Amino acid sequence: MPEIPDLEAIRGFLNQRLPGERIERAEFLIPVVFRAPKEEFVSTLEGNTFGETRRRGKFLLFELKSGHLLVINAMLAGRFQYLQPNVKRRARTCMALGLANGWELRYADDRVMGKIYLVPADGLMEVPQFADMGPDALEVSQEEFAQRIRRFTGQIKSALVNHRFIAGIGNAYADEILFAARLHPYRKRTTLKEDDVARLYEAIHKVFAWAAPIVAEQMRDELNYEERRDFLKVHRRGGEPCPVCGTRISEITAGQRITNFCRNCQPGP
Repeated sequence: MPEIPDLEAIRGFLNQRLPGERIERAEFLIPVVFRAPKEEFVSTLEGNTFGETRRRGKFLLFELKSGHLLVINAMLAGRFQYLQPNVKRRARTCMALGLANGWELRYADDRVMGKIYLVPADGLMEVPQFADMGPDALEVSQEEFAQRIRRFTGQIKSALVNHRFIAGIGNAYADEILFAARLHPYRKRTTLKEDDVARLYEAIHKVFAWAAPIVAEQMRDELNYEERRDFLKVHRRGGEPCPVCGTRISEITAGQRITNFCRNCQPGP
């Protein structure tokens, strides 16, 4: 699942290339991912011009000269590509936008779970999740973070990945954030002390500041995006030694979610 470092890298890449580019061709290829009729999608995009690409939580928001927003939630398996049109399309390419500069912006989704919306600039609240989405994880203040987290009583990892709390954190980076904060993922939020909450807030910014440049380097010259997780310290490293203390990293699968943590660095309740 693309998370903040991935989406920030994609956003940065596209903002160096898309603003001012005219869309010559809009291909509506796999209808199930679109939340706008084909005729509306094609007629609105063809001849339109890209503005800035923004991000909110796990959504990318593409500004258009017409005043519309092309909003994409990549969900679990959505992938963005910026390639020459003659490059073979991957299976389940859902959307292809041919640009006046000769390049093509594509969205592919192996599980066709992602969603593509086309809304007026003031119509974001029409997009599911936006109305109940909390502040972005990189924009929430420490004070608001501390206030909002009190609303949740369950396990701390479950709170972190809940978009109603803060937006943009998924399963992989939740593991990394909790490791950096030295907090057990299954610890109840109600057991956290004030300094635990402060450490958790600081860990969010620390982990994203560390990860974002690594992911961006992968996309320096080409956007043919595949998730990179090989540099993460604990996520998907079950059975390996903890990079801090050497204890074997634990791996637990529950509810189709893999959780990795160090029982020594992140002691349980």
